[in-house]
Formats: sequence, C-alpha cells, structure tokens
Amino acid sequence: MSGDVTWSIGELAERAGATVKTVRFYSDRGLLPEAARSGGGHRRYGPEALDRLRLIRSLRTLDVPVPDVGRVLEQDDALEDVVAGKLRELGSQLTALRWREAALRLLQDCTPEERAERLSLIGAVSTPPSTAALAGFWRRWLPPRLPARLVAAIVEEAVPQPPDDPTPAQVLAFARLHAFTSGPCTGEDRGQPEVHRSGRGYRPAVLYDGLREAFALAAPDLRAQRPPHPGEALDCFVSAHARARGARGTAAFRHRLGAQLAAEPRIDHYWQLVADLTSPPYGPPEPTPGAAHDWLCAALDASLPRTGSRSRQPA
Repeated sequence: MSGDVTWSIGELAERAGATVKTVRFYSDRGLLPEAARSGGGHRRYGPEALDRLRLIRSLRTLDVPVPDVGRVLEQDDALEDVVAGKLRELGSQLTALRWREAALRLLQDCTPEERAERLSLIGAVSTPPSTAALAGFWRRWLPPRLPARLVAAIVEEAVPQPPDDPTPAQVLAFARLHAFTSGPCTGEDRGQPEVHRSGRGYRPAVLYDGLREAFALAAPDLRAQRPPHPGEALDCFVSAHARARGARGTAAFRHRLGAQLAAEPRIDHYWQLVADLTSPPYGPPEPTPGAAHDWLCAALDASLPRTGSRSRQPA
C-alpha cells in the first residue's frame, strides 16, 4: 500500500471495524498518529494509524487500561510488564471468586442452626483473604523485645498462606482463625507462658531460636509419622529451654521442664485450625510448629523414667 494513502476518520473507522467515536477518543489522547489535515482542517490518517488502532483494540479486548496502552505504544519493552501486571490482577480476582464460591457452598451445605454463625464468620473476612490479623496476633502474643529478624521468622512460619482454590472446610477454618486472632490476646486459650513474662530471668530470644531449630529437626519424623522418641531433635529442644534459663539440660532439669510444660497455657485451637486449613487432600499434613512442639513434648515425656500425662507446649 502506498504511503501517500490517507483516510478520513470515518474511513479509518470503517476499515478497522470501529466507530467514529472510538477513533476520535484514541486520537484525542494522542494514541493515533495523524498523517495530515485536509484543507478544511479535518484529520487524515495513514496506514500506520490503522495498525495502531488494531493493536489498541486488541489490548483493550484484554482489558488493558488506556494509560497502559499508551505505555505499550511508546515503550518497546512495556508490553511484557503490562501483561505480567494483568496476570497478577486476574489471579487475585480469580482467587477472590473461588473463595466466594467456596463460602457460598459452605452456607449451602450447613444446617439452618449453623448458617447464622458461619455467615457472621465469613462476613468478617475479605476476599481474597488477608493474613494481617494472624500476623498481628503473633506479634502481640510473642514476648516483648525479641529481635526483629526473629519475630519476622516466627511470624512467617506460624502464619499459613490461604490456598488459592479452597474447599468450603478451608474457608471455615480460615474464618475461624481470623476470628480467633482478631480478638485481644486474653483468655484461657491465649494465656502467656511463663517465658513471656518479664522479670523471671528468661532469655526468650535464646529459647525461640533454639525452638525453631528443634522444630526443623523434628519435621522429618512428623512427616514420616514416626512416634515421638529421644534423639537430636529432643536434645536440641531441651537445650533451648536450658540455655534460655542459664541452666544445663541435666536429668533433673528434664524432669522439671516436663512438669512445667505440662502446666503451661496452650493455643491448640490455633494450630488445629492451621492444620485444617493447610492439610493436603492426600498424605500426612505438613507439620506445623504446634505439631512439632507437641511431638517434642511427648518425646520428652517418653524419655523420662516416670509415668505421666503428655507435656504441654508453650506455643
């Protein structure tokens, strides 16, 4: 086609299968190059404008905003960024829709007596769901003056990521987690263990660093569903408690530790909900810090030459 060919705004619209209003809209925003003006001052467009108009309409069909269309037209490397941004946006929208669908199924499949409570729980959760309340709970629950890097690591390990495509049961588990962590850090289920209380001579940072290491060592046994037993993980667990108290992990210390852990407050409800939220459909669940702590407390009990109830975790 000759480069001298030009069209009026109506002719360009007809060739592109668009309306004159559409062509004028993009032209007024500088997205369509004008080849010339007629003697009467009317716009004339060449083949480049037709190519651009087709590209613009393709991008708009994909719901790319007009400002981003302008970026693509002006910057050679902008298309990749724009496409990546749209994919992230669509992913978030799809996740929100899946959560709403699962929430509706949860309401559909429950009894009338359950529906009011579940509706209240679900109504407090955004879609897609935010874990801000869970992270805030842990920052309030942990002892004060822990190093920031340790707090960040504990929060990352303790706060589960909601699935992108949840089941109704997972929606309910997350809604209950959100309700549990949104309230004040008080009550029997959320009581603070002794190590969190100031003026007792404990070094909480030493304890929590050691606990994280012990949990990692116990994780393979939990995944393999092995019963609690003495070994490196238990030794690390006891050592963490001993070093936090400036003591040695002697047999007498282990006896005292077992008795203390048995009497400590627990947040079992939190960990059970986390397991409900994150358990895969097949195979054993990925061990949570709470499950690892339970396993280590049971291993401590089993290692002591006495009979007693299973110890309790501090977290």
